[in-house]
Amino acid sequence: MFTVLTRQPCEQAGLKVLSRTPAIIALAVLFLSIVVLMAITLIQTHQKEVLFPGPKYGIVLDAGSSRTTIYVYQWPAEKANNTGVVSQTFKCNVKGSGISNYAENPQDAPKAFEDCMQKVKGHIPVHLHGSTCVYLGATAGMRLLRLQNETAANEVLESIENYLESQPFDFRDAQIISGQEEGIYGWITANYLMGNFLEKNLWHMWVHPSGKETTGALDLGGASTQISFAAEEKVGLNTSDIMKVTLYGYEYTLYTHSFQCYGRNEAEKRFLATILQDYTTETRFTNPCYPQNYTTTFTEAQVFGSLCTEDLRPERYNPNNIITFEGTGDPPLCREKVASLFNFSACRDHEACSFDGVYQPRVKGSFVAFAGFYYTANAFNLSGSFSLHTFNLSTWNFCSKNWSQISLLLPQFDEQYVRSYCFSAHYIYHLLVSGYKFTEESWRQIHFKKEVGNSSIAWSLGYMLSLTNQIPAESPLIRLPIKPSAFVGTLAFFAAVVLLCLTYLVYLCVLSRNQRHSQHALDNMVDSE
Repeated sequence: MFTVLTRQPCEQAGLKVLSRTPAIIALAVLFLSIVVLMAITLIQTHQKEVLFPGPKYGIVLDAGSSRTTIYVYQWPAEKANNTGVVSQTFKCNVKGSGISNYAENPQDAPKAFEDCMQKVKGHIPVHLHGSTCVYLGATAGMRLLRLQNETAANEVLESIENYLESQPFDFRDAQIISGQEEGIYGWITANYLMGNFLEKNLWHMWVHPSGKETTGALDLGGASTQISFAAEEKVGLNTSDIMKVTLYGYEYTLYTHSFQCYGRNEAEKRFLATILQDYTTETRFTNPCYPQNYTTTFTEAQVFGSLCTEDLRPERYNPNNIITFEGTGDPPLCREKVASLFNFSACRDHEACSFDGVYQPRVKGSFVAFAGFYYTANAFNLSGSFSLHTFNLSTWNFCSKNWSQISLLLPQFDEQYVRSYCFSAHYIYHLLVSGYKFTEESWRQIHFKKEVGNSSIAWSLGYMLSLTNQIPAESPLIRLPIKPSAFVGTLAFFAAVVLLCLTYLVYLCVLSRNQRHSQHALDNMVDSE
């Protein structure tokens, strides 16, 4: 009796259908998971929102010899070539004199800042107070005080530091900057504001202007004066007045020199001291630079108390003695007397020399004259560029008027400055023409300016620009449509599903092959029997 093995087609077909169903389901889940993975990845990468960081703020206190000015600057947190694009948003003149005048009462120095600091707080968002850096830079007035009485200078700075540390801002430093730094920062300010470092292209991106020349800077303060301009490459670097400056990724070679005691106020003290040298016991003196019919008094301390006039003190110096000056309004004599403040003979006919034996390359290109230069020219209704002849003519007309005529001429009348405009004009003439060697032609290249746009031309902006090289830039904030934790979790889940589906499909494939192989062997066995 034989047992016959036969195939049952209907039963086998049912098994095939049942075996295909898990594979179809696995393929569907695999496809769906891949679609989901691609979709969330595309959404996460292409639908993200880039939030650029808000503006940063910085505060600079310009502690000059005659007064302190507080500037608030703003720049975007992301920076161009490591230097912030800085703009001035607020300016406040502190009432009273410069901080060097608080040598005897250093604890009183910060009290004058309070009114301006309250206004500054209102111009900076409260939530940014803690990240707003504060710097104080003291110039020639404090440089002189440090030379005269270093202990007093340190006490004044310490008093101010304690005050600034108590403010809600991030106080960084209070220092006495050098005359050379003051000159460089003034040059940076002038060129930055005139667009010589950066300009916007068609795509509103900040780029370096091609082929644009820089502008020289002339700064006349109360205790010092600075000249700075780009020197030619062939100029030797063996002098301390030649500096290398890098801004916005470009390097510049500069000549800069600061003349201590040649600021307008200190120069006038030296001028008054020279007038007193011609007399012995008199207490009334004539001043050819003061207007006719004008009389004023000084104590000897006001004239000789400065380090700049210390060597001109009379033998019987008494700081409390009263000296009277009467104006004669004599322009030719004033110009002649003012020339004695400079030692032109020390240059010994050297072309590359200004005065007092100081090296200076030949001036070239355009210049901007600010601070005391501007204020003096503005008193004569002059600004921008004008000829040397126009300046001399205006000087002579102004200096020939008597005191009552001048008081009616000027809308803003401050006796301390008005009485000295004639001296200032003749002083500027000798400084620029006889000293720096500006000619009738090159004088026209000087632009007398106070500000460009809404920003004052002062060393403080250049100081802030230089400091932003050291302030780290912030990267833009990216806001993603899916939270990173949820995105990673979803990604991991569907990636695991894809992996499981692939594993299962491979298993089915191997199982199917084994089944077919077994079935084929069985069929062969049946056929052979």
